[in-house]
Amino acid sequence: MPDSPLIKQLLATLPGGPFPDFVADFSHTPGTRVVFGRGAVQRTGIFARSLGAHRVMVVTDRGIAEAGHLDHVLESLNAAGVEWSAFMGVEENPTTDTVEACVASAREHQADLLIGLGGGSSMDTAKGCNFILTNGGKMSDYHGTGKATKPMLPLIAIPTTAGTGSECQSYALISDSVTHAKMACGDKKAAARIAILDPDLTITQPARVTRVTGIDALTHALESAVCKKRNDISVAYSRAAFALLSRNFLTVLRDPGNHEARAAMLLGSAFAGTAIENSMLGAGHSAANPLTAHFGIVHGEAVGLMLPHVMRLNLTDPAAWEEYTQLAAPLGLAGDALPGWLTGILEAASLPTAVRPGLLTPENLPILSKEAAAQWTAQFNPVAVDAGSFHQLYSAAAAPERQMSPENGPLISS
Repeated sequence: MPDSPLIKQLLATLPGGPFPDFVADFSHTPGTRVVFGRGAVQRTGIFARSLGAHRVMVVTDRGIAEAGHLDHVLESLNAAGVEWSAFMGVEENPTTDTVEACVASAREHQADLLIGLGGGSSMDTAKGCNFILTNGGKMSDYHGTGKATKPMLPLIAIPTTAGTGSECQSYALISDSVTHAKMACGDKKAAARIAILDPDLTITQPARVTRVTGIDALTHALESAVCKKRNDISVAYSRAAFALLSRNFLTVLRDPGNHEARAAMLLGSAFAGTAIENSMLGAGHSAANPLTAHFGIVHGEAVGLMLPHVMRLNLTDPAAWEEYTQLAAPLGLAGDALPGWLTGILEAASLPTAVRPGLLTPENLPILSKEAAAQWTAQFNPVAVDAGSFHQLYSAAAAPERQMSPENGPLISS
């Protein structure tokens, strides 16, 4: 076990047991400075100055502005003597068109620092803008990892939701405006230099946003914990994230003004994002992306309803079974009960547990399954999956009463 104060601190939050038996090779570079605490957003101007900024562009949306959060950021920038502009054209599931509009605004303002303020869409848009603004070309040029050859502008990420963990990741998830395919564009230079985690900013979230982003964060913790690229560092973050999120999600649904629970959710989301940054995701996210692209199902809903079925598949892998057991133990559950627990959480959050009737048809199932199998994250699932596996996963999600049992056929690809 690495003799690290950080790891000891993370493990101290967990009643779930020691490190896993494996000790995989890994490289851990915590490049993002995380500033956590109530009122932290009021220091934005100071942080911008510390990064050498003179002309800042805030990337956000009108809902965030109407909630008053943009005012807090701009007041801090004004107090620090930093010039600013605001791009408020961010849309849910940002597209290449959104990014291009953001780039045009940044060029007009001659921005030397970007601030992503809002949910994952704001931070992804800011990262996408950064790629093109500094390296040129188009978004598809950066589909994959490490394709930016020039330096990028410093980025400050300020999440107002507890969900994506994008503030602690170097990837931007951008949809092609024509094909609607999601592109994961990653580069260590795109990661935020500073992430400001202010729990007070999450209090104004609409109830539905709290539900879908909270489920998204939970799926990040659950998938990163068992993916093929997991390692000692990522597992520590995954477990810490799941502990915080699983204990506090229902509390914020029942008591939206509970500051302690909101703080725990925000920190748990960031930990889950850090776990992804140091490992990867799996088949749950691979199955979710085509549902969003074809049917407009919100990402958190899509991955939430697919993951219990993926987890049942993953239970056939001994190492995944062991990790699920570690995660489930503090909940008083066995590892194989964790998929059912997640379904119960979806029901408690009034989120769907199945794909709406009529959406999955014999005609489109092969298309969706092929697209899911081609997703980047599919290759990191602990159990190998192919288009046939996803066909069965989608079929199970359309008819959740049909449990995945031997008589239904294997889900493991050959």
